[in-house]
Amino acid sequence: MEYIISNENIKIPKIIYGTAWKKDETSYFVNEAIQSGFRAIDTACQPKHYREDLVGEGLLKAYKNGIKREELYIQTKFTPIDGQDPNNIPYLPNDSIQIQIEKSFQVSKNNLKTDFIDTYILHSPIFPGSKLLKAWDTMSGFYKNKEIGQLGISNCYDLDVLKYLYEKSEIKPAVIQNRFYAQTSYDNGLRKWCQNRGIIYESFWSLTANPHILNSELFTKLSDKYNKSLASIFYRFLNQIGIIPLNGTTSKKHMVEDLKIFDYKLEKEDVEKINNLIK
Repeated sequence: MEYIISNENIKIPKIIYGTAWKKDETSYFVNEAIQSGFRAIDTACQPKHYREDLVGEGLLKAYKNGIKREELYIQTKFTPIDGQDPNNIPYLPNDSIQIQIEKSFQVSKNNLKTDFIDTYILHSPIFPGSKLLKAWDTMSGFYKNKEIGQLGISNCYDLDVLKYLYEKSEIKPAVIQNRFYAQTSYDNGLRKWCQNRGIIYESFWSLTANPHILNSELFTKLSDKYNKSLASIFYRFLNQIGIIPLNGTTSKKHMVEDLKIFDYKLEKEDVEKINNLIK
């Protein structure tokens, strides 16, 4: 496993196991991923798409199999009300934004059987800006209390919103997690801005959104050249341009295979060829 050290001195594995949409099988897949070699887990306090409670059960299984909490990087998210199932929300709809976050954070710690979350992520920007800053200030309190290692934001595709948050906040975002797809021009401008400030970019939907790249003639040739799967080539590419991808596979074979991206490197000219596909 390879790691990146963040601005907050948090050690982040260069590939993260994503737990969305695993439903009742979540605990099984979390344990399988960890036993296969994953050392980073992503989830959210959003029952609509995640079973964060079963992520916690999967972690307990891993601990019983000899894994220690300090070996793992765990990140979860506060999901604003518009991203929640109205019939299954971890807080009351009429709670203030501060109380919503405090309740959600407590649920996450209980679910994940831990008093420390490596990265706590705002699942999407909140508007207006004054409300966003209130939310961020509440999350920053967990950082100051040493209950979390760092803060992040997800689904933030407007660089102006990210700049506003960065400039107005005392505790700066250390991580951004976005869907990696053509509709946002692969966040090229945003990624460059983040890179200049040491903000780590995590990608999700990396394979699903890019069949045109994975099925391209270039990838077929690179797969043959390196004797690696199309997915492996893409994940290795993302790592080499400074992106940490989420991986949500439910296949043990693919878990093992995808972790072998650390066994090789793409040549500089091949990285540039793939880069040209996302410019």
